[in-house]
Amino acid sequence: MENIKILLRDDEIPREWYNILADMPTPMHPPLHPGTGKPITAQDMAAIFPMNLIEQEMSADRFIRIPDEVLEKYLLWRPTPLCRARNFEKLLKAPVKIYYKNEGVSPPGSHKPNTAVAQAYYNKIAGVKRLSTETGAGQWGSALAMACHMFGLECRVFMVRVSFEQKPYRRIMMMTWGAECIPSPSTLTEAGKKVLARDPDSPGSLGIAISEAIEDAVKGKDSRYSLGSVLNHVLLHQTIIGLEAKKQMEKIGEYPDVVIGCAGGGSNFAGLSLPFVRDKIHGKQISFIAAEPSSCPTLTRGPFAYDFGDLAMTTPLLAMLLHPRPGDRPRHRGRRR
Repeated sequence: MENIKILLRDDEIPREWYNILADMPTPMHPPLHPGTGKPITAQDMAAIFPMNLIEQEMSADRFIRIPDEVLEKYLLWRPTPLCRARNFEKLLKAPVKIYYKNEGVSPPGSHKPNTAVAQAYYNKIAGVKRLSTETGAGQWGSALAMACHMFGLECRVFMVRVSFEQKPYRRIMMMTWGAECIPSPSTLTEAGKKVLARDPDSPGSLGIAISEAIEDAVKGKDSRYSLGSVLNHVLLHQTIIGLEAKKQMEKIGEYPDVVIGCAGGGSNFAGLSLPFVRDKIHGKQISFIAAEPSSCPTLTRGPFAYDFGDLAMTTPLLAMLLHPRPGDRPRHRGRRR
């Protein structure tokens, strides 16, 4: 009988994350500070992130060791299975083999804990007591709630109000892990109050929730902000997905012709694809497809613009963007989660 699931033993879990910045043919330009318009520095980011994560954000090292304390938590659900999609192949009458990496086996049911656990650990050893964040549908909020519970941190999640009302199970999950879940916009922050003053019935948005979470983190004692996508250190942590997948493909003597992943904020697609992108940079024949929702096609149909993740533009968050220069068309990244 053919094995449908390709598994790795616990001792085969990758011990390092992969950093794509070390292999990019053209280096990324630095993100801009929203107040000065100049490239940000590590000190600019210190109010919202601990220095150990800022160092990862700006690191040029190709591989970064995964701390034992993080690996210990990962092993609760990792390595995740690589599965053969036999029924899907039959449905499509596909002349190819289709495999998928099942990240749904994590306790919160998504790939988000791969970075949530790492971020909670690095904040913990930096002396942070509480993390603030935002969440849309609730995947990131529930992942960070779990991670904070693991490392004894307080967690405050600003959840987009319409999702807060429509998705009670995600909210309950966060609260079960000890997080405080607040519908956004709220009256806890100046950013939230301003939105409510204009529109008392505002359904909220991710940009508003980000603004509230950042403001809350900056004003709180021993608090920091945590983001679940977009930033380099987030994508770095997610590469454990692709690194495991490469080992699993090697076990069955296969190598993919095409790597496909869904793309919103980018962490899921990057986590699966970047270890394979490195192979392509060094000459391997392989293609990549990022699939995005037609209702929000920010990559394929979005405007070219340099924007900031938080609606209030209070802090530099976009380490994935290019720094526009005279004559350049600035790049745009979507912020959908």
